[in-house]
Amino acid sequence: MRPIRLGPQSVAALVLVSAVGVVAVGWPLLAGAESGFTEHAQDAPWLFAALLPLLLAVVVATIADVGLDAKAIAMLGVLAAAGAALRPLGAGTAGIEPMFFLMVLSGRVLGPGFGFVLGAVSMFASALLTGGVGPWMPFQMLSMGWVCMGAGLLPGAHTLRGRGELWMLAVYGAVSALFYGTAMNLQGWTLLGGMATGVSYDPRAPLGENLGHFVAYCLATSLGWDLSRAFVTVLLGLALGPAILRALRRATRRAAFEAPVTFEAPKS
Repeated sequence: MRPIRLGPQSVAALVLVSAVGVVAVGWPLLAGAESGFTEHAQDAPWLFAALLPLLLAVVVATIADVGLDAKAIAMLGVLAAAGAALRPLGAGTAGIEPMFFLMVLSGRVLGPGFGFVLGAVSMFASALLTGGVGPWMPFQMLSMGWVCMGAGLLPGAHTLRGRGELWMLAVYGAVSALFYGTAMNLQGWTLLGGMATGVSYDPRAPLGENLGHFVAYCLATSLGWDLSRAFVTVLLGLALGPAILRALRRATRRAAFEAPVTFEAPKS
């Protein structure tokens, strides 16, 4: 039982924003040397930073219009507030970000549609809470939406329980934490320009050379943070996962999201 059943409109909106998001994040490795993107390498991140909030608003509005009722909105608010409150506990300290494990567990229980909205809203709320509002925020919202949505798409949602599910979520949490760091690296990589020629993006270079620059950039700047994020996500997921999964599933059952609402006339 999940708070959102994805209909055709919601799926189409998610596919659209994800496709644009892949281009927005990965265009340095997707665009050829003769592409028009490379002629505006310094402008493209700002263009996508302006475009993504509009697309995120469209997909959130579409999902809300299709299936978010008052109970689902209340649960969304509680979990987003919890995620936003967890992020400042470790943000900026060796990559320790305890909100990731909660986002993965929530996406697992509540499904891909709810997960995408939860990830995006949680990042937006945490940015307001920590003063982290900037052109990078839409990319953070999109990447966290993908992380939570992916957790909701993992197999065995209604059958797999116990230690097997816990380890599956731990592995996914580690991979998604590394994926998030890589996506954010791609977002900011092109802004280096010629500041560090050994690791910066070169619009005229072939894909292989730029890929080598990007790997060197990740190793030099963020690998330690990404590994710390992955380690903390696995540790907290294994330690607190069983209790949180039970609590989320109990709350979902009691909320009875799929139960039809009926109104009866008062008895005389």
